[in-house]
Amino acid sequence: MTTESFAQMVKKFDYQKYASFIALVVLFVVSAFLSPFFLRPGNLVNILSQVSYIGIIALGEAFVIITAGIDLSVGSLVAFNSLIGVMFMNYVLKTTGNEVLAVVLGVGGTLLIGAAGGLLNGFTVTRGKLAPFIVTLGTMAIFRSLALFIGNAGEIQSQSAIYGEFGLANIIFLPVPVWTMFIMAIVLDIVLNRTRYGRYLCAVGSNTRVAIFSAINVNRVKTIAYTITGITVGISSVLLSSRFNAVSTSNTGMGYELDAIAAVIVGGTSLMGGRGTVWGTIVGAIILGIINNMLNMLGVSAYLQGTVKGLVIIGAVYIQRQRA
Repeated sequence: MTTESFAQMVKKFDYQKYASFIALVVLFVVSAFLSPFFLRPGNLVNILSQVSYIGIIALGEAFVIITAGIDLSVGSLVAFNSLIGVMFMNYVLKTTGNEVLAVVLGVGGTLLIGAAGGLLNGFTVTRGKLAPFIVTLGTMAIFRSLALFIGNAGEIQSQSAIYGEFGLANIIFLPVPVWTMFIMAIVLDIVLNRTRYGRYLCAVGSNTRVAIFSAINVNRVKTIAYTITGITVGISSVLLSSRFNAVSTSNTGMGYELDAIAAVIVGGTSLMGGRGTVWGTIVGAIILGIINNMLNMLGVSAYLQGTVKGLVIIGAVYIQRQRA
């Protein structure tokens, strides 16, 4: 390979497409240099475990943002999902005495409520012709207040030992939530890049009017996107509540909407809609996890970590604006 051909190859390389992956590598190297404990396997697994709950939700959030929408209710929906699921599981266990049946029905109920919550958001946005920001801001308040009211602003403990064991289980050295996040990423990457729905999703986000003229059912595409987000919230709710084997109605899911949106943006998905990447979203979640991990190792106050996260979000949006 000549010097000229190498220079042309470098020039043609799509830096924008792989910006989040490049940032992850750079951050990984810098973190390893700053702390000798960073590269320890236990620390790396801990980072993946911590970001997996947000990462799963962010995968669904990416679909909504690709449609040029947004879902601010995901954190509150996590609390509401988890509460109802655990309460229903306890009721079935008390009624039947069958722990396995109780866990299965509790998990199924949590997933169903998550999907219903996402469907509610999507239906209200599309049929009500309301701004996604306003709709999901409203449902964020509704889901959180319902969780606080039903749970009496307290903590609900699961009565199932099996449920708690599931939340702490490892498969081939990695926790169940981490495997779940990667499996969900594979499935949703196929949906986004290998299906007709994925093409419709990007078309709707790029230009809604053109999509309508192309005979695309825009309302259906958007509603499905919000429902997918609800399902990912349901999955994360199951994993999170089983990890602690309890639900705190005031703290569970708090701030998750900011973290999920941040992961999507840092991963390269445009807030203007029309383009996005599933694996970039996972990378974005891991980047935020590494930043939090390093700030903790360096002894930075937890109260300042939100400042760093905010600066990262602003920087990512600024970079996207320059691309446009």
